[in-house]
Amino acid sequence: MHFEKERIFHVYNQGNNRNKIFFKKRNYIFFLGKMREHVLPYADFLAWCLMPNHFHWMIYVKETELEVPERLLVNKQAKFGISNQGIQTIPNNQRVSKSISLNHSIGTLLASYTRAINIQEDFTGSLFRKKTNANCVNDNSQTLHAWVESLGITTIIRDIPEIQYPRICFDYIHQNPVKAGFVKKPEEWEFSSYSDIFASRKGTLVNRERIIELGLMEGPGWEDSGSNS
Repeated sequence: MHFEKERIFHVYNQGNNRNKIFFKKRNYIFFLGKMREHVLPYADFLAWCLMPNHFHWMIYVKETELEVPERLLVNKQAKFGISNQGIQTIPNNQRVSKSISLNHSIGTLLASYTRAINIQEDFTGSLFRKKTNANCVNDNSQTLHAWVESLGITTIIRDIPEIQYPRICFDYIHQNPVKAGFVKKPEEWEFSSYSDIFASRKGTLVNRERIIELGLMEGPGWEDSGSNS
């Protein structure tokens, strides 16, 4: 994946062989926590949707790399309800600060989530497909041709003028559960940002101001849908 500052990206991946990646409600919640921890420092979430065997994010990149100071090494699986091994700290003589890329941070997110699921489900090996896709959606050098189906996930062939494609991607992500037949209306799917943006749920993962600034939302009811994230 190659990210650029002040660009919008559609990021998505799915389970190996189209297998499930979310098995219980707490898995979705745990993954959302990972998104907040590993992606939010670098980017604003504009839209997201977690499906049983894949996920979609739409993010606005603020930073491609960040200096990370000495950190506590917390066993994240304790939060997941799998084990409780406490907290370890990095020894004083090993405490350093280094630059971590958004690309690397997403890889850490998927790897740590995989470890937790492997423990929960008694799996081994990779949970996700090897390649996580990150398509820039506000690059106006190309034009949209069609929707495409690939390995069970409907996506959009890129290439459309800069103003148009981000809105198509934004709407597509929220319509994903409807298109898959899980619900009749996007607000009925719990694990997407639709209700945070268009309904009364006041989730704090999406950046509403950025969504307005980019012109991604229009229509009645927006003014009452919530305040800052």
